[in-house]
Amino acid sequence: MTISLDLVDYHIHTARCGHARGEMAAYVERAIRAGLPEMGFSDHIFLYWLPSDQRDPELAMSEEQFDGYVEEVLRLRREHPEITIRLAVEADFIVDQEQTLKAILDRYPWDYVLGSVHFIGDWGMDDGRYVSRYDEWDIDALYEHYFDLVLRAAESGHFDTMAHLDLVKKFGHRSRKDLVDLYARVAKRLAAAGVAIEVNTAGLYKPVGELYPHLDLLTACRKAGVPATLGSDAHAPEEVGRDFPLAIEHLRAAGYERIVAYEGRRQSWKSI
Repeated sequence: MTISLDLVDYHIHTARCGHARGEMAAYVERAIRAGLPEMGFSDHIFLYWLPSDQRDPELAMSEEQFDGYVEEVLRLRREHPEITIRLAVEADFIVDQEQTLKAILDRYPWDYVLGSVHFIGDWGMDDGRYVSRYDEWDIDALYEHYFDLVLRAAESGHFDTMAHLDLVKKFGHRSRKDLVDLYARVAKRLAAAGVAIEVNTAGLYKPVGELYPHLDLLTACRKAGVPATLGSDAHAPEEVGRDFPLAIEHLRAAGYERIVAYEGRRQSWKSI
């Protein structure tokens, strides 16, 4: 695969998170071979809201690994001037833990911060080990609750881009009602919050079998003026930039003509 456009892959993990594999240098080498001019490491922040003895090492890096993660990204940046490497993190939004997260984020020179909602209370919603808990919810109520958390995250001011915007669909659970009104409300508040979203290609390899977000939601975001960017959500080197031609088609189908890029948490634009 060779990518000819001036694209970015802003959602890339590392083995530190416990559910990815490969050396960080291999991700960089893959991005270079694929023709990507820019990439960003955005591994999972440690589970900061839990006591250290309750943090699942299969979900995120440990707190002790965090400084080393930042240092390795900065080292790879120095060693590979042929590609732009951004320093980022994917951080979960947890109700009533905003100040704890802010204090952690303020310690490092991020280029951007991805915001995610993986947890509803103590339920790891996207974790296949706990998929049976979907049966505890009315699916329409779950969609409303999930997107309410996404919007609270967007409005917290901690995040630059909201990742895999409709992650609630990961295992194929679909709302029974038409989502046009919900999508419009979500898009309007995302625009007011000044955050971007990503087209994330990992959903193609999940039970739902489609990109994040759904085209209807992506189109609503474009109409509301929400910027968009790109991420593979790579958990292995060969996944960097995966299916980006489809992602570009998805963006264009929604009416996007450019994507957002970051440096020092400041936005710039790249034409698609």
